Amino acid sequence: MRDWWIYQGPGACEARLTKLAAQQPPWRTFHGVPDEDYTRPGQESAAWKDTLRRGAGYVPDRAEKEAVNTALYLRRPLLITGKPGVGKSTLAHSIAADLGLGPVLHWPVTSRTTLRDGLYHYDALGRLHDANLSSLSKRSAASKRGDVPLGGTLAAGTSDIAPYLRLGPLGTALLPDTQPRVLLVDEIDKSDIDLPGDLLTVFEEGSFEIPELARVAQQHPSVRIGTADDAKAGALVKDGRVQCQSFPIVLLTSNGERDFPAPFLRRCIRLHLEPPSQEKLVRIVRQRLGLTEKDDSTYADLVADFLARRQDGDLATDQLLNAVQLRLSGTWTDPEDRSRFLATVMQQLNGPAAP
Repeated sequence: MRDWWIYQGPGACEARLTKLAAQQPPWRTFHGVPDEDYTRPGQESAAWKDTLRRGAGYVPDRAEKEAVNTALYLRRPLLITGKPGVGKSTLAHSIAADLGLGPVLHWPVTSRTTLRDGLYHYDALGRLHDANLSSLSKRSAASKRGDVPLGGTLAAGTSDIAPYLRLGPLGTALLPDTQPRVLLVDEIDKSDIDLPGDLLTVFEEGSFEIPELARVAQQHPSVRIGTADDAKAGALVKDGRVQCQSFPIVLLTSNGERDFPAPFLRRCIRLHLEPPSQEKLVRIVRQRLGLTEKDDSTYADLVADFLARRQDGDLATDQLLNAVQLRLSGTWTDPEDRSRFLATVMQQLNGPAAP
């Protein structure tokens, strides 16, 4: 543990976050005004309990702690590379749990993902449908009163846009708050070639515009819309723009399926996770399953099997955890079943399916 660490550092999380806020680089200063009426999901929420559960069992090594803390101080995204199953995504939950920052905001990326998917969603069809229903209802009522001839039309008013807008994971992470949110952008290497470049401006400015709200800003300068956490949360958006105060803790994971442009890379802190060593695997098993050193002999052979099979193809750490959990549950007890047991729970991720 180092005195300068925020993540996994000394002291209570509130004191560490206060220390971090006092060390903001002058070129990474943001001026969003917090909304006192908006709060992120609390300790009783299912999402927060899930973040605590997943984060509590993570075992970071020194290189991971140093990379995370460097990204925290510089307010830069952390780009994490490594093979599937080495814990890239779980690190985000560990950071949120360690610093008490609420549920992780998760943005899974595919080849069809665009920047707007992460920022906000606008249900234009739903709004049009509701406007048409409202217009038909008014026409029917007016026709019964004789105000409008049957088959006539009424000028439909502009319905409230707020119910049809909802912030995405990135948009929610950029809401102004005194403490940052943790955002996990998962498998960014699967994205369209333009997405990393599109993210640059948002990451640099810590803000973005919602055109649908900007167009009506003179009539409606302040609008409350839903968030990625809660469609009914009612986060305040002023003048059609979301501007952060504390830059979010952004983790971008990549399985190494593509390269990224240099302008994108130079704005990230990079961390490569190697498959865990034998010593780290034992620590992970103890932490995840609540075991102690005296239990090591119960599963030592499974760790050895895992390491041996990993030499022939990729394995994920949770496959070892599955095997140990089955051992503790008293399953697959017949020695003659051992080879089939290992083939079932420790099948290489990049090999052919077991017969």
